[in-house]
Amino acid sequence: MGRGRQKAKQTKVARQLKYFSPETDYTALANELHSEGKEGPARPPAPPPAEEETGDDEYADWESSYR
Repeated sequence: MGRGRQKAKQTKVARQLKYFSPETDYTALANELHSEGKEGPARPPAPPPAEEETGDDEYADWESSYR
């Protein structure tokens, strides 16, 4: 029960999305496409290199405390 209202609302939303045509700013699109060609796509910064941890130092500290 109650599926009729949900389905009607989904159909209404789907119809709105199907026939909706927003205004397109072609100059902004062209500027964006031309700017990527010169600089390339934006890349996120690389993470800092991880420090190597072998665990030997921690084990040596633990071992020396029990001797």
